[in-house]
Amino acid sequence: MSVGDGILRTGWLFGKQGQPGKRGFWTHFLRRRVPTEPWDQRLEDSRKEGRPENLLSREMTLSMVATPSEGFSCPHWRSNCLSPTGEQKLDIEHLGRASTSKPPNDGPLWEEALVGKIRTMSALQKSQALEAVQCHIREHTQLIRKEVPNAGLQELLAALNLELKQPLEKTFLFHFYGLILRECACVDLVRRHLASLLELSHQSSGQREGIAVAIGIVSSRHMQEVWATLEHVGRTRFLRTVFTSPDSQQPEPDTHWRWAGSTALLCYGQMAAHAGAQILPWVDNIVSRMVYYFSCSRYDNILKTSFLSATIMLLKALRQNSTPSYKFSQIPELIQCLLCILQKEPNFLTTLFREKIILVIVGLSNLRPGLKPMVKSQILQTCLQSLYTLPPTETLRSSLPPLDVAPDVTELYRKSMQALDLLLQSLISENKSVDELCFILQHVEPWLKSDSSHERQRAVQTIFLFLKYVVDYVGLTVSRLARHSREGSQEGGGHPLHAGPPDRPAYAAVEGQGARHPEPRPPVRLPPPAAADPAEGTSEFTYLNKMKNFEANTRRESEMKFYDLVKVLDGNLTVAQHTQLVLTLLRGLCSHNHLRCDLASQLLLMIVEDHSIKAEQVAEILQGLFQELPSIIFKNTLQTVMQAVSVLGTQHTQETVEVILSLCHPSESVSGSTGLSQAHSTLDREQSSGGCRQVIPLWKALASNTQLARKVLTLLYMKLRLRPPKELVRFTQQAELISLLALGTIYELLYTREYKATVRWAFAGVLVGLLTQLRYLFELDVVDGISDYQEDVLDGKPLSPCRTCLEALKGLFWTTNYWEVFAYLKLLRGWELFEHMETYTEGVTLLARAMAHYDCEVKAVLGQAVISLKSSEERDNIVAILIITEFLNSHELTQYMSRRTVDNFLSLGLNNPNQLVRAMSLKGLSSALMHPEKVMLLRNRLAGLLDGFVGPEPKDLMGLMEILGDILHRLGAQGVGATSLRMAQHLLQLFDDEQADVRGGAILLYGDVLYSGGKKYQQALKSHAFQALVPLLFHLADSCPKVVMKTKLTFLRCAVLLKWEFRKELFGKLAWGRGLSAENDVFIYTVESNLGNYHRFLMQALTYLSSPDRNLKQAAMKFIGGMLQDYFPDLCICLRKADVRTLRKPPAADCPLPSPAPGGCVSDPGGLRADLEILKQDPDSVSRRFYSSFLEDIWELSQYVTH
Repeated sequence: MSVGDGILRTGWLFGKQGQPGKRGFWTHFLRRRVPTEPWDQRLEDSRKEGRPENLLSREMTLSMVATPSEGFSCPHWRSNCLSPTGEQKLDIEHLGRASTSKPPNDGPLWEEALVGKIRTMSALQKSQALEAVQCHIREHTQLIRKEVPNAGLQELLAALNLELKQPLEKTFLFHFYGLILRECACVDLVRRHLASLLELSHQSSGQREGIAVAIGIVSSRHMQEVWATLEHVGRTRFLRTVFTSPDSQQPEPDTHWRWAGSTALLCYGQMAAHAGAQILPWVDNIVSRMVYYFSCSRYDNILKTSFLSATIMLLKALRQNSTPSYKFSQIPELIQCLLCILQKEPNFLTTLFREKIILVIVGLSNLRPGLKPMVKSQILQTCLQSLYTLPPTETLRSSLPPLDVAPDVTELYRKSMQALDLLLQSLISENKSVDELCFILQHVEPWLKSDSSHERQRAVQTIFLFLKYVVDYVGLTVSRLARHSREGSQEGGGHPLHAGPPDRPAYAAVEGQGARHPEPRPPVRLPPPAAADPAEGTSEFTYLNKMKNFEANTRRESEMKFYDLVKVLDGNLTVAQHTQLVLTLLRGLCSHNHLRCDLASQLLLMIVEDHSIKAEQVAEILQGLFQELPSIIFKNTLQTVMQAVSVLGTQHTQETVEVILSLCHPSESVSGSTGLSQAHSTLDREQSSGGCRQVIPLWKALASNTQLARKVLTLLYMKLRLRPPKELVRFTQQAELISLLALGTIYELLYTREYKATVRWAFAGVLVGLLTQLRYLFELDVVDGISDYQEDVLDGKPLSPCRTCLEALKGLFWTTNYWEVFAYLKLLRGWELFEHMETYTEGVTLLARAMAHYDCEVKAVLGQAVISLKSSEERDNIVAILIITEFLNSHELTQYMSRRTVDNFLSLGLNNPNQLVRAMSLKGLSSALMHPEKVMLLRNRLAGLLDGFVGPEPKDLMGLMEILGDILHRLGAQGVGATSLRMAQHLLQLFDDEQADVRGGAILLYGDVLYSGGKKYQQALKSHAFQALVPLLFHLADSCPKVVMKTKLTFLRCAVLLKWEFRKELFGKLAWGRGLSAENDVFIYTVESNLGNYHRFLMQALTYLSSPDRNLKQAAMKFIGGMLQDYFPDLCICLRKADVRTLRKPPAADCPLPSPAPGGCVSDPGGLRADLEILKQDPDSVSRRFYSSFLEDIWELSQYVTH
């Protein structure tokens, strides 16, 4: 029974068992014979004669179909910039047409449907399908060299339940084979079929392409198996055909395996193309195998084409998946193979091989690491030799061998020369230096002396276009190059070539063209040699090409000798002598001679990088550097010195940190501002003392890399925890405490940009360290000056230790962009709680509550608190238990720690000798998180308490709100659900209560209620918060300062809940703003953050015109006046007819004074005009002025509204 019959009896691949009509199709399809076309007959004849396939008519045409003008674009890993024409030239997508298949992410349209069918198959069906396709490929190999017959295709597609409206590729069966094999989960089955696939004949180009396509597809999921199979075939089959001496009498290798190396190259190219994101771990192995097969295979056109196609596929894959930091190790070897192909090209132009090879080399040269000078030199020599030695342009066509169709040699030559120009542009763009320019020109210089005029003309033309590119895009003008050369020659005593004239017309012409034509222009060809004397051009460019020797002989020779001398001394000096040598170099940094300073800094860096500095030398060297820093005047010298400090810190981190700490007391450099003043930014460090200003660059140098910065901050944290007991501290020398030095340094680094990411990384440790440090200072009774600090006064006085610690604590939240936590405590005056030992625990509790509410590093701080809870220090235990008990109300706590773990830690606190720790642990164990059954009890109790607001004269509202607030806090993340809406409505009605305490309590509790409804009621609470914006805005002018402060917090929390754009700026105005400017900014933030709701704000504000509270009424008038002045057109659009009826309602003759509404606002039974008439009679001049100014505007507004 045939394989096809076996499939039919077990059911069709993608259909149901017993489906009619499938058996006959497979029997017919697997036994079909396809007639051989005349081209195939010619191929068979050539095989019999032992001749390879005609690449000019077949494989060459397939791989070289890209038009050179399209070129390929600059890969994304490039660090240079090519000219616009060059970027268009470097288009890998067009260059990729040389490959034998489309990219894996751009497969045929039928592939997705086919893969979907394959994935529905069982393992047995896949195995049988593979056997069937494999059998058909073996019996009908000629199908891959022509289109599959349409009749057979239609029958096959009908069996697959697919309808394809475009012609299939020639490698369809191999593509189909690879897709099935890719979806197989059985590794043994994959290996067996891979081996069978590679056992096919490698003689036909279509067969090689098909095998490679299948191998590439399979490798996308079975890379290890594909690699192992190719390795096995390479060691067995391939080696048998390779190591046959050409001089031996052994017969010709079997044509079945003769071109196996070409197949392998295509396979590796397809593997790279299908590797996707996993290309980087495999790229060096793939390149090494490509180089091996190219080097060991018999060279012919087939091998050449296969290697170039594989290289292009590899380059495309690297372009799509490479990263700038990855370093490739096999690129020079790959380039050597390409240069070998270029060298073997015939001395005429019939194909695009020259252009393609040069463009691929350009793409490879952009990879990291950069090419070594020797490789660059080989590239330049080979490419110039290959193109310059071609026959003259006018004889290119006559030099061609007999061909059926003659190519356009002029176009081929033009585009090959463009590729050469692009190569030179790429090299100079990678290294924009005079040295690189001279290096490139030195390789073109010999061709200026050629005996052939067309070679000289090509060299002159190349140099002209190259220098024009340098002037237009690189920025190295010819006059600058000449000046650079003359300066070098003057310092070096002159050079024979410099005896010639300094300025030449040719250079001026090039520079002038760059000035007149800033935009890129098409390449300009020079006239024939008769129009320009070659000898003159030779002398001109020879002058430029020698500039590299000028600089090397005059500026570097003495330096290099001195480098060698210092290295010899460095290895033979004692420690003391070595230290003196370094100190001598440090004194040389202060010279006014730039070259001398630069030399001293480079030598210092060389000594440090040589690991010759011992730990015992660090202190003396850094102290010497600290003394010399103010005298260093050259920026690049200072940069090199800081680089040396960074290297020294990497080698001796602990010693370096300790020495820099001892150089200055950073706390003395802190002026009278925390950096959170009116501008909410760091205070200008120019106010610091001169000595400490020198220490900051040293700390910045230690932040040059992430790992070193983290080590530095970790060491400072450890120094911060070096706290001797009170009995051992001498108060007269408190500034000498190492913990105080570390504290001041940490405070400085909070505002240092280089440490921003590191501080964020160490947030939890720094926070707990600062909290415990502040309590330690309280224990030492070092509290002088902590309460005398005035934030708005920049008096330049140094801060006391306690004040420094508190300002560092505040700055930690501000600089890490956790400003909401900072604002929460600022507007509740919570930071003032940290100024006294008696209220310290309340401050920590409030801070932890704000962090839990805004999810501020809860996971990291919780972990640090658990560590501190196990500490033997009492202050650590207190801070830890206060944080943990507040974090029990966090929404995210259960994601980081289970209830059982929390229970264990809290139980540990019950045995603590400190009474506060035991009490807080007991409180945590009784929380709703630890006892979920309490949630319903508290919610029910809360719902019952709300009835206390309903009575005609509620009693003890302050006590009621205090109990409600406590219940909300205990419920924490559990929330109160729909009850939050009822509570918010009741509290909103108390905003305008006559008692200031009731108003303030209601406003403050309202902010908590807004966040207590959970996700289900969040949108409803947002709508309610919008209704409260205008009342809250007016209460910013409340007569009671305490109410104003609470209103600021609740107003900000509403803005955060509603996600206003300028929340942080709003907080700045609420916290530090003063006067009309701040009021105007708050007004703008409010209105501009609520587009389309202007009319609602206006109607709410109008109800406050009859408020008995003078401050609220004046605030309403200011608001209404601003709306009418600045937003009158918008109000005309937004107002509705219902609003207009209110505006137009005339006052009654005997209209009484409107009565207050339940919320304290004035209702409008008699009409708004009545309220305005009352303002006219108001004894307050402000009210009368408002009436006269805006009555007409209000009436006019009612006339414009039409909807």
